[in-house]
Amino acid sequence: MKSNNRRAIMAALLANLGIAVAKLLAFAFTGAASMLAEAVHSMADTTNQGLLFLGGALARRRATDQHPFGYSRERYFWAFIVAVVIFTVGAIFAMYEGIEKLLEPHRLESVHWALGVLGLAIVLESWSFHTALTEAKRDMNRQFGGKSWMGYIRNSKNPELPVVLLEDAGALLGLLIALAGILLALLTGDPRFDAMGSLAIGVLLAGIAVVLAIEMRSLLLGESASPHVKDIIRGAVEGHPDTRRLIHMRTEHLGPEDILLAAKVEFSQDLDLLRLSEAIDSVERQIRERLPWARLIIYIEPDLFRNSHQAPPEP
Repeated sequence: MKSNNRRAIMAALLANLGIAVAKLLAFAFTGAASMLAEAVHSMADTTNQGLLFLGGALARRRATDQHPFGYSRERYFWAFIVAVVIFTVGAIFAMYEGIEKLLEPHRLESVHWALGVLGLAIVLESWSFHTALTEAKRDMNRQFGGKSWMGYIRNSKNPELPVVLLEDAGALLGLLIALAGILLALLTGDPRFDAMGSLAIGVLLAGIAVVLAIEMRSLLLGESASPHVKDIIRGAVEGHPDTRRLIHMRTEHLGPEDILLAAKVEFSQDLDLLRLSEAIDSVERQIRERLPWARLIIYIEPDLFRNSHQAPPEP
C-alpha cells in the first residue's frame, strides 16, 4: 500500500476514534438517538480503517504456486467487507434506533454536550476529509491524467482512497443531519426530529454502502487499465523503432498497482530470432519506464497483422 493511502487511512482512523469516544459521552449525557447513531457510525468507520490496513498487509504476501499472480486483490476484498460493515453495523443500527425513538420518543437532556461534540467532530472530520482529498487528487492525476471526483470514485483502481473519501463525506453529512435533528428537537420540543435524524443517517450510510459494494465487486471481478494508462502503453509499443503496430492488447488490474498486460505486436520483419527477442525485452522496458508506479506482468506475442482474422483492440 502506498504512503499516500496510509496517510489518508491513518488520518481517518485517528479522527473517527476520537469522534466515536466523544459521541458516546455525548449520548450518555443527552440520550439523543442521532448521537448514538453517529457514535456507532464512527466506531464502524474506525473498524473499517483497520480492515483497510489489514487488506494492505495481506496484499504484500509473495506469490505462491496456488496464487501465481500474488495477493493484491486482498485490498479489493477487504474494501468490499468495509461496505458490508457500513451497511450492517452503521446503516441498520441507525435506522433501528431511529424507528425505536419515533415509536417511543425520549426527551433530550444536556443538549450543550451534543452540540459541543458535534462541533468537535465536524472539525476532525474536515481534517480527515481534506487529507483524503489531497491524496486522492494525486492518485487521480496518476491513473487518469485528471478526472471528475465522481468519475474517480467510479473508475479508480485504488480501493482505499474512494472508501475513505465516501466515508468522510458521509460522516460530515451525517454530522450535519444529527446537528439539524437535535436543533429542531430543541427548538420545537419534539424529540421525534432527533429520531428522524437517526433514520436519515441510516439511509445515507446504506446508500454509501451500496455504492462501495458495487464498485468493489467490479474490481474483484477484474477491470482493465484506465484509458489514460492504455494510451501510455500504446505509445510505448508503437513508438519503439522495431515495431510496426500494436495489433491488440488486453489489460487487467490484479491490484491497484499490479497490471497484467497481454499484447500482440507486429515487429519489423527483418529481425532474426535474437534481435526479435531483444526487441521484445526493449519494448517491455519502455512500457515499465513510462509507468514507474505500476508492477507490470507483461506477455508480448509477435504476430503479423491480418485485418480479417485479428481480434479487435481492447476498448
